[in-house]
Amino acid sequence: MNIYVDFDDCLCETARYFSGLIVELFGLNIPYEKIKYFDLQKSFSLSDEDYEKMMIYAHQPKVLLSYEETPGAVKTVNEWIDEGHDVKIITGRPVSAYEASRTWLNEHGLERVNLYCLNKYGRDTFLKGSTFSLELEDYYKMHFDYAVEDSPSAFKFFSHLPDLKVIVFDRPWNQDCEFPNANFKRCSDWNIIKERVCAQKD
Repeated sequence: MNIYVDFDDCLCETARYFSGLIVELFGLNIPYEKIKYFDLQKSFSLSDEDYEKMMIYAHQPKVLLSYEETPGAVKTVNEWIDEGHDVKIITGRPVSAYEASRTWLNEHGLERVNLYCLNKYGRDTFLKGSTFSLELEDYYKMHFDYAVEDSPSAFKFFSHLPDLKVIVFDRPWNQDCEFPNANFKRCSDWNIIKERVCAQKD
């Protein structure tokens, strides 16, 4: 099978880091459980200037490398690869974050998985002809059987694959979202994700 896996808040605990970061930068106390929107500027009620400051800080290589793994993610992805499945990590991170993101994967035992930066939100200058940046026109040529994603803002990127099974990683900011169709199923952890995919294989 071909499997799409998002990076932030699927493989690693990005939002938990941001919850601590805004205390350090702005003195704001907004626990992870209270992050109600995928749009962190809205969740944290930040000005454009403060949001930019936060994002610049959080995308430093040393910071990206510090994000904690989501429990079970690496083990599950490696098991899928061992079984012969093609797993692609497709992130909305800017291409400037590619090297640190690639290093994070390598340091966590995911050397074999391909990483792509997809221009999901039209906010990045992508490198034409690179092996790791994707424009939407190229992404839409790919086929996936399963996708693991947390962001409701990304659901629209699955509409070209009517048979795709989308596993929505349960996070505070997707609690109230309406799923596009019955192929979207909520899962709370990687053990449940693995069970769901195994059931489909069987």
